[in-house]
Amino acid sequence: MSAKNLVIVESPGKINKIQGFLGSNFKVVASYGHIRDLEKGNKGIDKENDFTPKYIVSSDKKDVVKGIKKLADKAETVWLAGDDDREGTAISWHIKECLKLSDEKTKRIIFTEITKKAILEAIENPVELDMNMVNAQQARRVLDRLVGFDLSPLLWKKIKPGLSGGRVQSVALRILVERENEIKKFTTSSDFKVTSLMSFKNSDFKGVLDTRFTDKKEAKSFLEKCQVAKFNVDSVEKKPGKKSSPAPFTTSTLQQTASSRLGFSLNRTMSAAQSLYEGGHITYMRTDSVTLSEDALNSIEGEILSKYGKEYSNRKKYKGKVKGAQEAHEAVRPVNPSVDIVGDSDDCKKLYNLIWKRTMASQMSDAKVERTTIKTKISNTTEKFVTKGEVVSFDGFLKLYTPEDKSSEDESGLLPDMVKGDLLDCLEINAFQTFKKPPTRYSESSIVKKLEDLGIGRPSTYASIIQVIQSRGYVIKNGKSFYLNDRGRVVNVFLVNYFKKFLEYKFTADMEQQLDDVAANKAEWKELVLNFFLTLNHTFFFFAWTTKKKKQQHD
Repeated sequence: MSAKNLVIVESPGKINKIQGFLGSNFKVVASYGHIRDLEKGNKGIDKENDFTPKYIVSSDKKDVVKGIKKLADKAETVWLAGDDDREGTAISWHIKECLKLSDEKTKRIIFTEITKKAILEAIENPVELDMNMVNAQQARRVLDRLVGFDLSPLLWKKIKPGLSGGRVQSVALRILVERENEIKKFTTSSDFKVTSLMSFKNSDFKGVLDTRFTDKKEAKSFLEKCQVAKFNVDSVEKKPGKKSSPAPFTTSTLQQTASSRLGFSLNRTMSAAQSLYEGGHITYMRTDSVTLSEDALNSIEGEILSKYGKEYSNRKKYKGKVKGAQEAHEAVRPVNPSVDIVGDSDDCKKLYNLIWKRTMASQMSDAKVERTTIKTKISNTTEKFVTKGEVVSFDGFLKLYTPEDKSSEDESGLLPDMVKGDLLDCLEINAFQTFKKPPTRYSESSIVKKLEDLGIGRPSTYASIIQVIQSRGYVIKNGKSFYLNDRGRVVNVFLVNYFKKFLEYKFTADMEQQLDDVAANKAEWKELVLNFFLTLNHTFFFFAWTTKKKKQQHD
């Protein structure tokens, strides 16, 4: 006997959980992601007819579509439950179009956590299929095809078969190439840093000279003066300060923090996050928002009050800094803040606990600190040793979560109680040569941060962008760092010389913003594609003209 209601989700990992919430009147099945894509080659886009996409069912999805269609034909209502983003909305639309489902028979539901409450609320409050989101996804897909279809064959012809160029991947490659160029151009320099170890009433503390010496003779001369000098406290300055609690995780900050703290790659992080989401443990993991729902804020506040007390609770709302962030969505957070560790694997447990700590910390009080600066006077010279210390007077959110900006290595902890004029005992003074370091190579987390800062790419694309430039052999990953291959350098030089417009950071970021405008119904997607196509055509015309002129000059 067939169910009256058919619910179609993207991932099979969600089926059992949602089926259990809805009962026997519902049948939950998965589309396994997209069921349709553009036709291969230049048949995929009808350039003569407003760039109309031509879609076909993917070969590996034909049996899936047949199975879903049989169930859909027998069902009274089909519920489209794709994820709440552009791709998920487009998947839902493709299913509706492919199965030829009528508006009357079809309902769209949205949820950002897989809990009984969220699923039942979604069923009770179906929404319209958001064609603005669909069109934004179609525009992105068409733009990427227009660039890839024209650019990749050119790279095959001019450089080597099997290469590819893309609207965003080529910009990511440019970022890595520019960093490599900075490293190659870097000229090292050195100076001499002087440190001290002083003592006052049997309490030792370190200091750093406020001057660095350019050569060994100067440093040696200073050390000789110190051998006969007296040392007194010149000044003591104490200031109250605070450390602010961090915002909840977005996709990119989760990827960056999981990389630095857990050693996870982007794919490893997203795989664990997907499992946690499908298990009903966290909210949807592809988001650029730092917003928390009122229900979440209430639950988190209750847990903090219960576990740590009123002085640790500081309910607050965060506003994202990412251009185009969709504030209606939530940050990545635990569904049940009373649970601090959960998951089916070690990766899931570690990632969940990180998400839990960050979310809880975001609603906890700022830490209070006392910052002390002591300057030590040297009797026979004008230089001074500077000692900085920081003492936490109230830990606040630090009870759960330590921020990424760790204290300087030159910073001391608790310092002895001193006043101006106190005589100090000098235990040791050392001078050592330091060398200026070249810029560091990008890691997965730092390239994601760079792309995000530039407004390039979106939460769902970062991992795939990095995967593509690796799979094409443009870069290799050694440890955590990316190293540029000759192939990547050659491709970048070619693209910068002839297609510089498409590698400009502002151009790519503006295009991302225009796609966001389409999703927000502020722009028309076919007009966006037309303008892009005209720019693309102009660029290829310039390439052809330049190549012809060079050939004529050579002949």
